[in-house]
Amino acid sequence: MPTGRAAPGSQRWKALLFISIAQLMVVLDGAVMNIALPSAQQALHFTDGSRQWVVTAYGLAFGGLLLVGGRIGDMVGRKRTFLIALAGFAIASAIGGLAVNAAMLLLARALQGVFAALLAPAALSLLSLSFTQPRERAKAFGVFSAVSIAGGAVGLIVGGLLTQYLNWRFAMFVLVPIAVVGILGASRTVHDDGERHRARLDLPGVLLASSGLVGLVYGFGVAESHGWSAGVTIGSFTAGVLLLATFVVVQARVTSPLLPLRVLTERNRAAAYLSVGLAIVSMFGMFLLLSYYFQQVKGWSPVLAGLAFMPMAVPQAIGATQIGARLAHRIAPRPIMVGGYLVTAVGLVLLALLDADSGFLEIAFAEAVIGLGIGTAFMPAMSISTHGVEPKDAGVASAMISSSQQVGGSIGTALLNTIATSSAATYLVSHGGPAARAQERNEALMHGYSVAYWVAVGFVVAAALVSAVMVNAGAPKHVPAPADALGDVTPVPVH
Repeated sequence: MPTGRAAPGSQRWKALLFISIAQLMVVLDGAVMNIALPSAQQALHFTDGSRQWVVTAYGLAFGGLLLVGGRIGDMVGRKRTFLIALAGFAIASAIGGLAVNAAMLLLARALQGVFAALLAPAALSLLSLSFTQPRERAKAFGVFSAVSIAGGAVGLIVGGLLTQYLNWRFAMFVLVPIAVVGILGASRTVHDDGERHRARLDLPGVLLASSGLVGLVYGFGVAESHGWSAGVTIGSFTAGVLLLATFVVVQARVTSPLLPLRVLTERNRAAAYLSVGLAIVSMFGMFLLLSYYFQQVKGWSPVLAGLAFMPMAVPQAIGATQIGARLAHRIAPRPIMVGGYLVTAVGLVLLALLDADSGFLEIAFAEAVIGLGIGTAFMPAMSISTHGVEPKDAGVASAMISSSQQVGGSIGTALLNTIATSSAATYLVSHGGPAARAQERNEALMHGYSVAYWVAVGFVVAAALVSAVMVNAGAPKHVPAPADALGDVTPVPVH
């Protein structure tokens, strides 16, 4: 058995495996539950209004507590937080699988969101602190990014299989053994040597940030069902924005802020948060619309619809681990991010040009282009999300990239679905009216999807522009690392 520092160094790749497993669990949760939800509603006899809250309860807890979760990891230790969060997530998932009514399921989903808010930033900060040598850091973040962005598609497949061939409850139970494997593996392989944040938790900041994020996430959630002009939607947005604005003002004045503004003011980190948030708007909206397209227009079963996402999931993994990771330790992140986002935009254009009769090869090609592009772009974006951050702030910096994804996903689901639905309704009124035939209804749906995809193109192009203007980190400088240690090398900004 190696001694000294050799053991942690030799085990960091095993640690990456278990950190990625935990990330996969968080990503899988939302996808499998979305597929299983209709069966759960039928079995537990809850209303359509309650159905929305099964999804919203998780999103509100997760999105609202991410910054708090990141800072708790900085204070008590990322490994300890990681293990506690895995155990809590397993217990919450078991409660959900055993639910006897809607209230029990809602409680379980909210608890899953709480522990996911602890788990996600702890996982990313552990990864960032463990891999500092450029080549290895690129590979590690390539794997982590592939898991993060391909997990949603895998979750659709798993959810469809479990729901169709077993029972909706297994969509919750399947997360328990994943968490147990993560706990057993991470307890022996994951190490946290980063500096801790020793100050007290900023309680005013906690209240302002959590309530502000909840307001935004809830606003986008109800916009989908109540409309953008509804009082509850406008009220949620207004409250969320005001609370977050107050949060920023308070953070600039307190001595131990929940989110030190130095985390946001470094241009590379800020570019990562903003570009990922913009791109996720497109990706989440696209996932939802493709699911509708496969099942409503093509008439495919949930399992077949889930499998139809594989032409995207596999290239995503290739883009992150083979293209993005290989380039990231040779060249600066800016051209990788800009190129990846623009390739993604081309894939979305191809989706916008599909019609009801498009063959599987046309669909698969568009998906593959999107997968390669977004996989390549997200790898360096994830890496620079903690670029140059002080170790004591690693957790809260990691929480920011997760917050970008959560808020971006809420926007994308609500915005693109609303655009698609309203565009389809307008098209149907002018081309068929109430007596429209099935073909005309399909044409209306495709028109709505196309309009939404063009909007998605705009968001991804905006992500590319943000990356081109703001990212200035140079190519990594390679320093030979001793056999028993890692070189503390990160990309250096070029001013």
